[in-house]
Amino acid sequence: MASSENSPVVLIHGWGGNFVDTWQKPGIDALLNDVGRQVIGINLLGHGDEEKPHDPQAYVNLSSWLLDRLPSTGPVDVVGFSLGALTTLRALIDAPDRFGKVVLAGIGDGVFQQPAPDSHKRIIDALEGRAPETDTFARMFAHYGNQPGNDVLALTAIMKRPPQVPIKPEELASIHNEIRVVIGDKDFAAPADKLAASFPNASMVMLKNTDHFATTEAFSFIDVLLDFLSA
Repeated sequence: MASSENSPVVLIHGWGGNFVDTWQKPGIDALLNDVGRQVIGINLLGHGDEEKPHDPQAYVNLSSWLLDRLPSTGPVDVVGFSLGALTTLRALIDAPDRFGKVVLAGIGDGVFQQPAPDSHKRIIDALEGRAPETDTFARMFAHYGNQPGNDVLALTAIMKRPPQVPIKPEELASIHNEIRVVIGDKDFAAPADKLAASFPNASMVMLKNTDHFATTEAFSFIDVLLDFLSA
C-alpha cells in the first residue's frame, strides 16, 4: 500500500530505549517535520511513560498491543528499531493495510529461527547482576537497560517473556508494502539479506562501521530514513 505525504510517521524505539532518547535527541523527529511529515512517537509497553508490568506474560503479544495504538484513520508509515522493528514486523503480518511504508532497522534473518530456550539467559543474568565481568555482550545490555528512567524489572520481564514462534518467509511474500531493511555491518542481528528478500517490494541498506546500539544515531541511517520517507 502506498503511503501519503500527509500520513503520519510513527517512530518506535528498541528495548531499553524510548521516544525521546532514540528519536528526539538525534533530531530525527525534527528532520521529519522539516520535510513536512507529522511524527507520532510510541513508547513500547515497559518503556518511557507507558505502563511497566513486571510479569513476562504481559509482553507476549506486543504486536496486538501496537496495533491498538496506531492511528485508526488510515495507513501510517512506521519506523521500528530492534524490538520496535520486530514488533512492527509481526503487526505488519497481522494487518498490512494499517501500514504504508515501513523501515525495519536492527533486525535480521534471526526472525526466521527458533531461539534457543536460554537465548536471553546471559542478558537476564547481567540485568540481575550475575553476569561475569568477561561477558561484555551481556553487560552492554545491562548498561543500556540501567539508563536513567528505565525500569530494570520491566525490561528483565521482557527478556523473560515466552519465546515467539519464528516468522516464516512465506508470511512476508504477500505483503506488498514498500519496505526498507536497514542494518549495521557490525550489528549482532546481521545479516538481513533473507529478511529483505522475503518481501516482494523491499530493499536493504547496510550501514558501514555501525553496531546495533549506534544505528539510530548514525548519519547514514538518518540519510536513508529521510530519503525513503521523502520519496
